[in-house]
Amino acid sequence: MSETLTVHKAGISVLQDLGRYGRSRYGLPLNGALDQYSAQAANALTGNRPSDPMIEITALDFSCTPSTDVLIAVTGAPADLTVDGVPQACWEAVAVRPGQTISISRIRDGLRVYLAVRGSIEAPTLLGSCAPDTVLGFGRSLSDRDELGITNACPPIDHPVTRIPLFRLGAPIPRVGEPWTIDTTEGPDAAEFGTTGELLYRSEFTVTPRSNHIGLRLSGPVPQRVTTGEVLSRGVPVGAVEVPAGDELLVLHRGRGVTAGYPVLAVVTSTGLSDLGQVRPGQTVRFRKRTVAEAVAAHRQRQNALQALSRRATAVFDALKIPAVTH
Repeated sequence: MSETLTVHKAGISVLQDLGRYGRSRYGLPLNGALDQYSAQAANALTGNRPSDPMIEITALDFSCTPSTDVLIAVTGAPADLTVDGVPQACWEAVAVRPGQTISISRIRDGLRVYLAVRGSIEAPTLLGSCAPDTVLGFGRSLSDRDELGITNACPPIDHPVTRIPLFRLGAPIPRVGEPWTIDTTEGPDAAEFGTTGELLYRSEFTVTPRSNHIGLRLSGPVPQRVTTGEVLSRGVPVGAVEVPAGDELLVLHRGRGVTAGYPVLAVVTSTGLSDLGQVRPGQTVRFRKRTVAEAVAAHRQRQNALQALSRRATAVFDALKIPAVTH
């Protein structure tokens, strides 16, 4: 019988990973963690693979208890993390003993938090991913009293003298909260908006409550097309900033369908998408134009930081003689 993680307070939480890459050609949305950077950082801090399953917690409080020694990491939006009532650091590895209660509360400024467990969490998969897909009705939303299987239980970790485990892996923590500045590159239909397209970069937009993992709806001064004619449905990327008829912009996120028929004014960069995954309804965002080269450089910088974090974590676990994670 595998060891377990017993959920006491589920709030709004799901089993999540980085998504279903390479399946858009079959008409399947990408899905996966909306804040990819925080999700990857949680796994790096615990020595897991970037794509290993974790728990994505949205807005509400969460608590659980392991049946064995575990090493966890909590990343994402600022939140209060405690183990049996004792405050612990987010964005660092934290050792937890059997029966102790992990509590995550007061998620603020941003919207989502990621909880990774060294060795990973057992999760059902579809086409190689556990990412929920609301169109297909796949994925595991968590409820109070759920028991999650955990693999590769971690041995007890503590200091030989103080008995207190200490980790200072130094994960780079992105800024979260207003004012949000979201980077974009020029979209394929930018020319259709003439000079009104500059409204996207000169104005503030408010995220409406109708936003979700499929797309964010933004109210504000909407650019207007200066050309006429129907836009045929075609493949659209994650991050497409669409301008439908009406008084809202639509930014497609990871749950988007693979085709659409609205003009695409801009495309949010990969780093901007992680930031958008943390924006709460009612918060305001501004868009900033970037070249493709600048967007690629920003993405590489974050990936390099994650790889360096993973190397530091591996070095620490090796020094502590913690067995490597096996899959």
